[in-house]
Amino acid sequence: MATTGATRASTASRAWLFVVALLLLALYAPTLAFLWDRWTMSVWHNAHGLLIPPVVAWAVWQEFKARPDLPWGASAWGFVFLVPALVLHIIDTGLNTQLLSAASIVLAVPGLSLLFVGAERTKAIAFPLAFLAFMLPIPLAFTERLHLVLRHIAAEASAWLLPWFGVPVFKEGTTLHIANATLQVADACSGFSTLYAAMAVAVLTAWTCPSTTRRVLILLLAGPIAIAANIVRVVLLTLLVYWQGTDVLATSLHTLTGLLTFALSLPVIFWMGQAPRAPRAPRAAEAGS
Repeated sequence: MATTGATRASTASRAWLFVVALLLLALYAPTLAFLWDRWTMSVWHNAHGLLIPPVVAWAVWQEFKARPDLPWGASAWGFVFLVPALVLHIIDTGLNTQLLSAASIVLAVPGLSLLFVGAERTKAIAFPLAFLAFMLPIPLAFTERLHLVLRHIAAEASAWLLPWFGVPVFKEGTTLHIANATLQVADACSGFSTLYAAMAVAVLTAWTCPSTTRRVLILLLAGPIAIAANIVRVVLLTLLVYWQGTDVLATSLHTLTGLLTFALSLPVIFWMGQAPRAPRAPRAAEAGS
């Protein structure tokens, strides 16, 4: 009887959660449209954010699947998260930035989890819920200085590497002067988007990695790996312009080199998070040998 009652309570809780989720979807529809616009703007602007919600949903499902014994419940502590989240959304309604409203989603989700699935289950999925913050676009006002630093790093490294490929280059600030063109390392070429995505992947990989040493290594090296991948992109683009002219920047190769930064850095981070293979046991000696 007790088990049946608990099952009914969990079913009712899920039903109410579904209803509230639909209401919140209606409430946050403009904010979700704003996030979608930012995620799909280009590969250089928060493109990784498109993958964060599905990854979080998968991680939550995996945690619940692995621990079916966790009790369902309801915790009033959820209002500690939900009330400030709604206040942020109301404030943003007046300011119309959509950024505060987007941040309020990240704050509201753990509140809803506490209210509808309970404290124990919310603790079990605390990391995936916190990881949802990586879906938020960071305003340029907060990253402008970092963009500039990354641009200088890319320009300096490219100016050092290009002569090794037979390309004379003169660097002026974040501008590269080559024989047939002048190229500006702009914000879109700073590599910040790759850096942001790499940090998100590094945090996720570190969470799933069983080795503490590897976790620290992943978090420390994710940034340099992303920066190095962007330098490769800038060098490659400059070489293409040197060989083919500036028209190449108007082709799909420009976008493909942007994807190259993700293709270079993210698999390396995933590889670093893999557990080392156990050494093979020596074959048993054959009988009679």
